[in-house]
Amino acid sequence: MHSLEVADRFETDDSFEVLLINHGEPTHVHLHLDDALSELASIEAPNHHVERESERRVRVTVHSHGSTFGKLKIATSYGAETRYVDVDIDEPIETEEPVQVDESLSKPQPRSDGRDDTTGVNAVPWPLLALGLVAVALALAVAAWVGGTAAWLGAFVVLAAVAVATALAVGE
Repeated sequence: MHSLEVADRFETDDSFEVLLINHGEPTHVHLHLDDALSELASIEAPNHHVERESERRVRVTVHSHGSTFGKLKIATSYGAETRYVDVDIDEPIETEEPVQVDESLSKPQPRSDGRDDTTGVNAVPWPLLALGLVAVALALAVAAWVGGTAAWLGAFVVLAAVAVATALAVGE
């Protein structure tokens, strides 16, 4: 109980996780990056409760490129047990790996946007067309039942709106 085992040194060029493994009673663990490490990295939260006989991962995010050397402080039992890990963050090595291209990229791929592969025009949106026809039929029936210039003008507006919506849907 109240013992703390850590590695002496850790090297990385990217974000990493600290794995807290508790082999005993529930405990609190405090993690702290010194000033040098804080320039390039941050910890999601400094204090962590680890249940008995369990594990907890804590993310250390490297948010800037560069190289630095510093210390990660790990403390348990409210500071009674404290250890330091030397952390060396190196500049990431950029490699120029060639991109492998094979013949399958030269073949047309299936489209997921509804367009016809051969013409580039959208397929007819049948549900939209059916709904538009119902709206036009209803407008014409109301105009015939009510009568008058205003009713027929309204039916014409509905007809024009459906025609424009269908043309836009098919043409996109």
